[in-house]
Amino acid sequence: MDLLIDIGNTNLKWVSSEACNLSEMRSARHHDALPMDLHSAWEQLSSPGKILVSSVAAESVTESLVRTCRSLWGVEPDLVQTKGVSCGVTIAYAEPKRLGVDRWLALLAGHRLCVEPVLIVDVGTAVTYDLLLPNGRHLGGLILPGIEMMRGELLVRTQIPLLECVDIDASWATDTATAIAVGSIQALAALAERLLQRLFEATGTDPALLITGGDAERLLPALTVSARLEPDLVLQGLALLLD
Repeated sequence: MDLLIDIGNTNLKWVSSEACNLSEMRSARHHDALPMDLHSAWEQLSSPGKILVSSVAAESVTESLVRTCRSLWGVEPDLVQTKGVSCGVTIAYAEPKRLGVDRWLALLAGHRLCVEPVLIVDVGTAVTYDLLLPNGRHLGGLILPGIEMMRGELLVRTQIPLLECVDIDASWATDTATAIAVGSIQALAALAERLLQRLFEATGTDPALLITGGDAERLLPALTVSARLEPDLVLQGLALLLD
């Protein structure tokens, strides 16, 4: 059994891998420190042969995780880093290590899952968009604030009173709180659909849309195109590095 761990800006996710089969993904908020109940959850696991870790969190979180893995199993985790060429994918960045490792791993998984051009949208603390051709060439991508960051910054930087913004499946609103809630999600959905159209124009082929990240399900109702939800896409990418 191998252990695959994805440490994002907000959540820590993990799966075990045995004979190329991934377990159900589990997740916990880390709040810039390892969750207290993580030890009890991991103590139930058998000792892993390998531990692969993707981390975009604070260095202190990663260091705590490394110490925990040593303490529990005596295994040194492998902290993966973005590579310019791997698993058939060629990164667009001139300096590949400047591309977040989570985006890179999602691209590896997307290339394995899709035979057509693909747009990968990771909806988390930030929202990333990456475009990939069938031959594995990464065209590049975009980054926007996530849903809660977008709403929070709007309230902090304006004179709008603090409001509770509740998600609602609508195209527009008739009150301020709903306008902010709907606007933050519709903006992200609109950009996804615009990029899909641009990818179609560039390739002449209908592209696939993969959605992942902790807030992925919040974006889906706003989309007017078909999308495939892959909550563990980054972990699927990590699994490819076990080969």
